[in-house]
Amino acid sequence: MKPFDVYPLFDINPIYAKDVWIYDAQGNQYLDLYGGHAVISIGHNHPEFLKALKHQLDQLMFYSNSVINNLQTDYADALGDISNLPDYQLFLCNSGAEAIENALKIASFHTNKKRVLSFKNGFHGRTSAAIAVSDYDSMASPLNRQHLVTKVALEDYKSLEKAFKSNDIAAVIIEPIQGVGGLDQVSAPFFKFIEFQCRLNHSCLIVDEIQSGSGRTGKYFAFQHHEVKPDLITMAKGIGNGYPLAGVLIDKDFESKHGLLGTTFGGNHLANKAGISVIEILKKQRLMQKIPALEHHFRDCASNVSSVIKVKGKGLMLGLEFDLEISKIRKKLLYDFKIFTGGSANKRLLRILPPLTIKKQHIDKLFNALERIT
Repeated sequence: MKPFDVYPLFDINPIYAKDVWIYDAQGNQYLDLYGGHAVISIGHNHPEFLKALKHQLDQLMFYSNSVINNLQTDYADALGDISNLPDYQLFLCNSGAEAIENALKIASFHTNKKRVLSFKNGFHGRTSAAIAVSDYDSMASPLNRQHLVTKVALEDYKSLEKAFKSNDIAAVIIEPIQGVGGLDQVSAPFFKFIEFQCRLNHSCLIVDEIQSGSGRTGKYFAFQHHEVKPDLITMAKGIGNGYPLAGVLIDKDFESKHGLLGTTFGGNHLANKAGISVIEILKKQRLMQKIPALEHHFRDCASNVSSVIKVKGKGLMLGLEFDLEISKIRKKLLYDFKIFTGGSANKRLLRILPPLTIKKQHIDKLFNALERIT
């Protein structure tokens, strides 16, 4: 048997990692400025994180959601505190796509409506409803296309308002900063307009924080830079620092009942311990507080690269838009300078999603390499 060939692979075999560094089988050291798609938040193999997981492994790794799990309550309390959202309810699952599926399901239950309004260039995952509300038709099978979805462009007020005239919109789902789509941000006025239309039409506002959450923008969730209140918030990636953990934050006014949602592995003992540990380290090392200065330094460095026409994103969810396609630049960074970066649907955009433990000298290393390449 062999793996199903669905991933284009770089010819690198990582075997060890520490903080912002990755090491391959030949002993080469790589600077990780991508974090495995924004998954690594507190750095690879953080010693306190590993200690917490090892301790929990010695106690209990897993039992089902048919018994009391005090670690779920502990994690919910820690999450409510660091996000400043103590009044939300929490449903835990395993992956970002699963969080999206459950958020859409909750919205449909709550409103008794079927249609979802989403945005062009948006990406929310590859499972059935998640890929249907994403703007990547080549990834959607005929089965996925059965979902009722209307897609409009960001900042298109008229099309958004017109879409609500169907009176069947269960939810609007939006990324505060589009990840795969190319790091376009939602403006505060447009965000507030979406919220207003949702309230007016008895629809749910779902904010997808899977990539932009876990403190990456300097606030725990990116929507918190704007004065909006989502009904549902999805999270994953950085909240587990590599351990599979995801969840949906659900407004306190949503009614729960037994059997409404379910998961076998979601919210297990080890997953909760991982989530709690990430929050403790974020707070102890004041990682979120350091992000604005790091972003400022990044933008200063970028201003000296003539081929960079724009810096996109916020905090440590950043993109460098060049005046040419970046595929060759990205490969040179990886193979010649040993630096991991990311791409996007925008072929001219280099995505930077490093561990939040990054320092200014690591940013300097990237721009020193770019000066030599471009």
